[in-house]
Amino acid sequence: MASKGKTTRGTIKDYPNFEANHDAEMLRKAMKGLGTDESAIVHILTTRSSAQRMKINLQYKTLFGRDLVEDLKSELGGKFEKLIVGLMKTPLQYDVSELHNALKAWLSLTSHPKDGYQTCNHWVANQPSEYGKDLEESIVSDTSGHFQRILVILLQANRDESTVYDDAVVKKDAQELFQAGELKCGTDESTFLTIIGTKSVPYLRQVFSEYMRISGYQIEESISSETSGNLRSALLAVVKCIRSVPEYFATTLYNAMQGAGTDDDTLIRVMVSRSEVDLLEICEKFYANYGKTLSSMIKSDTSGDYRNALLSMCGGEDE
Repeated sequence: MASKGKTTRGTIKDYPNFEANHDAEMLRKAMKGLGTDESAIVHILTTRSSAQRMKINLQYKTLFGRDLVEDLKSELGGKFEKLIVGLMKTPLQYDVSELHNALKAWLSLTSHPKDGYQTCNHWVANQPSEYGKDLEESIVSDTSGHFQRILVILLQANRDESTVYDDAVVKKDAQELFQAGELKCGTDESTFLTIIGTKSVPYLRQVFSEYMRISGYQIEESISSETSGNLRSALLAVVKCIRSVPEYFATTLYNAMQGAGTDDDTLIRVMVSRSEVDLLEICEKFYANYGKTLSSMIKSDTSGDYRNALLSMCGGEDE
């Protein structure tokens, strides 16, 4: 979710001259009778903003007395269906559902909660009404140890947002991190969790620079050598997001498609959740880091209507 007062750089924006009535009628026409006009579905639902899609959903029910999402599910299938149905949720509903799914599948926890750590406060407010269980209660029951603690810390959404900091305090925290890891026999994980989990993003960027200066290591190197398992994965993800959220997701998308096979769940999750937030910036980082456009990699790794929908969500990025 975008920060207050910050202009988003998503690829999907409000469609000009939008008419919910017209779009609802076109979608009904695309699914009525024999066969399905998947191209019409892709064109409409991947070029309208979430708020506009919600209006289409309501107008569809008003005009035809039918549930648009249920009709889409009956006409589509597989990865294409999952992508389109994901787009029919509000950004908040989508984030909540993905986190809920991650908590149901323990092995998925290494990616989902960290991808959405910036919106934990909104998940807290909405999960009970969606799933009848408090989010923090779910995390505490499904995780343990320092991994549980970092998730609970992030869940409080209480990170300092100040952009003003004292250089002496920066040096103090960098030194504390150094002493808690590289200079200590064993690791004081609590120091890492408290500093990385609560201090402001601009402040932490300075701490990481100072840490490199005094230790000769990037903070990621120390985390990798001093921690392990889910805690290591979580801390590394948070640090990467502190450095650059778009770069983190560019790397996530690249890893989802490189090599044999495609991690479609991750590909869909990032494309849906970032499409109205910063997907343009993610595309830029993707090209800068890997020398190819996100569109070109999607084109080579996917197919059919699923591919067409993903390419449309890239916003016509040059290949």
